Amino acid sequence: MTRPILTFAKVLFIGCVLALGASLPASAQHAQWTRLLSDYVEQGEDGVNRVDYAALKANQADRAELDVYIARFAEMDLSGRDDATFAAWANLYNAVTMRYIVQQYPLGSIRDGYVFGGPWKKIKVTADGREISLDGIEHDVLRPRFQDPRVHYAINCAAWSCPNLQPVAWKGDTLDRDLDAAARAYINHPRGVHAGPRGLTVSTIYDWFEDDFGGSKAAVMQHLLDYAEPDLADAIRQTPRIRGYEYDWSLNEVRQETKR
Repeated sequence: MTRPILTFAKVLFIGCVLALGASLPASAQHAQWTRLLSDYVEQGEDGVNRVDYAALKANQADRAELDVYIARFAEMDLSGRDDATFAAWANLYNAVTMRYIVQQYPLGSIRDGYVFGGPWKKIKVTADGREISLDGIEHDVLRPRFQDPRVHYAINCAAWSCPNLQPVAWKGDTLDRDLDAAARAYINHPRGVHAGPRGLTVSTIYDWFEDDFGGSKAAVMQHLLDYAEPDLADAIRQTPRIRGYEYDWSLNEVRQETKR
């Protein structure tokens, strides 16, 4: 297959985007990412959002647009502690993760090729004037700087058990409300919490990052209750103990045989 040639107009457009990206108004900074998300994230009736990585891999123009969007972060000022900065870092994390999966696709999990751990330290991007890994975005920026447990509902690791990749970009002006909605959706889905007669089976996220959720199982329980719907809240109160943790690293992809 021959590769389409970029027109002079498109090259000029990309150059302008890179030059002006950091100064775009907040409402427009992540419009490209929202467009890509709306085209490639499918919201399942089972409450799980899946990504059509195969379709994105096949669309060279959209892959180029994803590259342009990510490149925009290189000189963007991301030193703040406000909601817009949180949203930007979370969007960047998710966009870089999607690009990595598309580059490696087909694969069964983001952890393919790793016996222990995964690729998060090796996947790097230039942002805020420096090179940083996905691991650095999560553990050196988002978690320590913002100290908000809802960061774990904002970033997506391309796994089935991960909180949903949203079909729109995170935005500073709606961040608090949107993070609450994402937390509520995950906690009230069996991937987040399953209540049984002998206690709860919960996502391993609440074990790995227990400190972020208050530092104890009791604090995790309270966090779950803060977002649980009435039936789940009643079940948690009736048997308030965590029996076990589960996490499925299978890729959160749209299966071709189930595509609409």
